Amino acid sequence: MVHRYEIRLAGSGGQGLILAGIILAEAAGIYDGKHVCQTQSYGPAARGGASKAEVVISDQEIDYPKAIRPDVLLAMNQKSLDTYIHDLKPGGRLIVDSTFIQEIPLPGAVAIPFTRIARQELGQEVVANIVALGALAALTKAVSRKSLEAAVLGRVPPHTRELNQKALQAGADAARRVMRQKSTKLIAGE
Repeated sequence: MVHRYEIRLAGSGGQGLILAGIILAEAAGIYDGKHVCQTQSYGPAARGGASKAEVVISDQEIDYPKAIRPDVLLAMNQKSLDTYIHDLKPGGRLIVDSTFIQEIPLPGAVAIPFTRIARQELGQEVVANIVALGALAALTKAVSRKSLEAAVLGRVPPHTRELNQKALQAGADAARRVMRQKSTKLIAGE
């Protein structure tokens, strides 16, 4: 890993991004043994207002806890994408929830319908954040899958563990499908 790896998770209050940031930080820090800082902010309306979490991961001590130029932006709605896209590091990875985002400014972005997957395949829209974490881990290698699963299972209520494991897997599977489709298009010259 590079000295400093910055991830910003952005969306609306109620989408579980603060929890996703905490889980991601725990996966990297507790289970992968990295140095980690996690910060969060949300608008005055906890549900529905703007919400973001930032996770900084490093092999060395971290001297500033906030994302300066995120390597990864995970946007769960159009407003968050429009607000934070300009901060993304050149060549950074953009991951969006295509359930709510149709206008994607970067051609290399990865668009996955996290919320639709959670709702239709898992029957619980509330795990869209965990679906997104599964995809993020598969696309970036910011944390190991094993560590991410351990962090998720350590945070969710025991009766939801199986659902959350399925959500992680669904996100990873969706990310692999999208990347295969992108590779196929590149090979075909599309």
